[in-house]
Amino acid sequence: MWKGVFPALTTKFNADDTLDFKLFEKNLNAQLVAGVDGVILGGSLGEASVLSNDEKFDLVKFTVGTIAGKVPVIMNIAEGSTREAVKLAIQAEKLGSKGLMMLPPMRYKSDHRETVKYFKDVAKSTSLPIMIYNNPVDYKIEVTLEMFDELAEVPTIQAVKESTRDVSNVTRMINRFGDRFKILCGVDPLAMEELLMGAHGWVAGLVCAFPAETVAIYRLTKAGRIAEALTIYRWFLPILELDIHAKLVQYIKLAETETGIGSENVRAPRLTLVGSERERILRIIRDGIASRPSLPDYKKL
Repeated sequence: MWKGVFPALTTKFNADDTLDFKLFEKNLNAQLVAGVDGVILGGSLGEASVLSNDEKFDLVKFTVGTIAGKVPVIMNIAEGSTREAVKLAIQAEKLGSKGLMMLPPMRYKSDHRETVKYFKDVAKSTSLPIMIYNNPVDYKIEVTLEMFDELAEVPTIQAVKESTRDVSNVTRMINRFGDRFKILCGVDPLAMEELLMGAHGWVAGLVCAFPAETVAIYRLTKAGRIAEALTIYRWFLPILELDIHAKLVQYIKLAETETGIGSENVRAPRLTLVGSERERILRIIRDGIASRPSLPDYKKL
């Protein structure tokens, strides 16, 4: 199942800081209409660090029920202890999640042996397929090729969200492992480059605001219609670059608001954008909306 476009969905909040399921459903439906291939809950963009476990489980239950089997629902695990990660994995499976995305341990900078054992211990607790989230830029632990040598022994560890920001790592993974691990680009402004180098999918952020354009780029690229995909990608790039900033949550939620499928509400300690920063980001988003390209009939690809 690790192919195609997987939105890392934002978590929607009401003004009183409760989960906004009505708005979440509106965005989720927009993703399904655009043709996404799965959805990911509780990732970095989903503000995982400020969600309670009960809120994560409520999101899984709601999404599984709403999607009704149309595409797989993936829950992210970003925990500081193996014990808690195992609890989440077991519960995610019970609630109908079809896969897990997993970061290395949070807060503690685990070494090679500890990182591998962490992933293996969680994998033992569940039959769900797992995608490793490899993001040393933001989370300070790189899942190295040597770690993947050992993780390849676990059949349920099947994919990697490639967020090292080194496009060459796609080629390194393919050269070393062939098709053993599916590779999904996790950095929006590198997506088309990594797809051309052989990545199987795209864990996308700005898809939350621009679902059709994101899926179109993926499908056109995989269909070999490179010139058409490149035209859309070049238009999209200034907006996609909002994904690689510390305030990606606020930036992408502002974009969702401007396209009518989200709100700016975030959970503290994050704050909504104000002043010149908000105006600057709004200008990027509105310039993109004003010049939004017409899309070919990509859904038939």
